[in-house]
Amino acid sequence: MFEGFTKDTIKFLRLLEKNNNREWFAEQKPRYEKSVLFPAMALVEDMVKPLGKISPCFKAVSKRSGGSIMRIYRDVRFSKNKLPYKTNLGIHFRHIKGKDAHCPGFYFHVSPDEIFFAAGIWSPPNPELNKIRDLIDADPERWKKLLRSKTITTEFQRGGSSFQGASLKRPPRGYDAEHPLIDDLKLKDHMIAKRLTEADLLDPKLLGKLTKNIKASYKYINFLCDALFLPS
Repeated sequence: MFEGFTKDTIKFLRLLEKNNNREWFAEQKPRYEKSVLFPAMALVEDMVKPLGKISPCFKAVSKRSGGSIMRIYRDVRFSKNKLPYKTNLGIHFRHIKGKDAHCPGFYFHVSPDEIFFAAGIWSPPNPELNKIRDLIDADPERWKKLLRSKTITTEFQRGGSSFQGASLKRPPRGYDAEHPLIDDLKLKDHMIAKRLTEADLLDPKLLGKLTKNIKASYKYINFLCDALFLPS
């Protein structure tokens, strides 16, 4: 049962920023498990039922690795940054058809500098990104209605094309620079986000807050799934 995170969750991640090496982490691994990993696993386990009620197409899998909790170990093989550990907790409730982070889903992020909930798809491959653009272009009224919906504008404080993530500098191939939705068509990431506070992290009702965020962002996720021919 999820009993909440503690102040030591952020304290540990902040110390990890200053001591990002294998020797320190090996000594502090019990503290990592107690303050970060085990509460996260409990949160994911308790999210199974409410997430299933919202949609059976997204999964909450409570495992040390290979589930909803993203690995704290960095893949440094092709990176100039050789620090071995991530300094954040990431929980991704991804679509059942997804094999990695580049698929529709709901994401919870905790780091010393920021805490947030996000929904959408991060850095999708070009074929998937083009499918999303095609649906925006083919059904602009549905897209604009979605952006104006009360749940989006209220819960995520969004307006116009103020998305999170990267965007092209030029129009994508096949679209005119004068297209009325050109800013949306330039997007390389499709994510909406809501900033949270440390008080939210420590709130015993965090599970309920995240469930509310998932419900509020579901129509947005539904649009992305329709574009990608995925059930939602």
